[in-house]
Amino acid sequence: MVVTRISGLLEKITVFVVFCCCCLPAQAKYGGGSGTSDDPYLIYNAGQMNAIGADSNDWDRHFKLMADVNLAAFTGTQYNIIGYYVSSSDNKPFKGTFDGNGYAVLNFNFTSTGLCFVGLFGYVDDPNAEIEDLGLIDPNIDVDGAWRIGPLVGWLSTGTITNCWVDGGRFSGVDGVGGLVGRNAGTITDCSSSASVSGAFGIGGLVGINDGKITGCYSSGDVCGFSSVGGLVGFNGGTISNCYSDVNVSEIQVMGGLVGQNEGTITNCYSGGDVSGCMVNGGLVGANSGTITNCYAATSVSGTHDLGGLVGQHNGGTISNCYSIGSVDGEGRLGGLVGSGSPDYVLNSFWDIESSGQASSVGGKGKKTAEMQMQFTFTDAGWDFIKLWDIGENQTYPYLRTGPASDINKDGITNFLDFAVIAQKWMQGK
Repeated sequence: MVVTRISGLLEKITVFVVFCCCCLPAQAKYGGGSGTSDDPYLIYNAGQMNAIGADSNDWDRHFKLMADVNLAAFTGTQYNIIGYYVSSSDNKPFKGTFDGNGYAVLNFNFTSTGLCFVGLFGYVDDPNAEIEDLGLIDPNIDVDGAWRIGPLVGWLSTGTITNCWVDGGRFSGVDGVGGLVGRNAGTITDCSSSASVSGAFGIGGLVGINDGKITGCYSSGDVCGFSSVGGLVGFNGGTISNCYSDVNVSEIQVMGGLVGQNEGTITNCYSGGDVSGCMVNGGLVGANSGTITNCYAATSVSGTHDLGGLVGQHNGGTISNCYSIGSVDGEGRLGGLVGSGSPDYVLNSFWDIESSGQASSVGGKGKKTAEMQMQFTFTDAGWDFIKLWDIGENQTYPYLRTGPASDINKDGITNFLDFAVIAQKWMQGK
């Protein structure tokens, strides 16, 4: 009788426990969320960030960073890179989205020999893949004998990167090394990098090799390499627009303040800083066979030969509505605007013969500083000073507009003070 009662009681307890366990919520993955676009996986710490790369089944899911994450505990190859590419038959890209939510990843360190496609994300390839609003602070990557190296993405094959930034750090590799992305064939918008980048071919302050689209980006820091080295992009076969760089670029050959070698399209861009090396160096572009339109360079250029204030060597393509003002110093084949090559299709472009120290150029027209600071010099050549260009008459060189044309006094807003300036000029008969 007693045994029967105990048995019945145990049975009820067992049923109760099972019922309670069934009612408990499942243990959250990462820091919560279900990985959908409406309910992304939440990332709060370094362990959760590193766990993404350990499970390739989640590489098509959605993630959101909920705090700054410090990866300093992961050294060598301990960090699990998200997405990999070994060959055309052996690869698995990240296809999802990662919303940085305005937070940053700190101290991403990775060191190896011969491992390619290195970054927080090694390989990204999907039209809907997106990484946005994410910063990296003091990342450091040293990969000997490897290519496609970038602190955020090694190779962006398709997809978009928006409003991401890199603050400090050092990166080195061989081919396709960038301050944000190693190689880009997708779209990068409103991003920046202030890192030090080094390597051999296709080395850039933001992107090493670009076959895609880069818009509204800038770079600063230092970049050095053997060939096709640029302040923003090392080798460009895509499009670059509304970008600028202020970078010190140095080493051997084919270097530019913005782009080392251009076979694509560059529009509405400018560069500063210094470019120094042996040959084929330009304030904006080292070697050009593409299209450069509405750009300018205030970059100092030095070396031995094939040096230009805007372009070192013009091998075809078109240069139009551009100018340069930086000094050009070397031994031979020097030009205030273009150092060497063909003068064909260098259209409506100018250089400052006083600030450059050069009285000649392959193409373009040389002007004195006072003339370069007068609007009619450029409007007579058909430049657009309504929507695109502006100038402080007798005070500044032309610059690309970043505000509305109605902002006459250049205070960043349009109000009655602008009308007052117009009225004053009208009263003065200007």
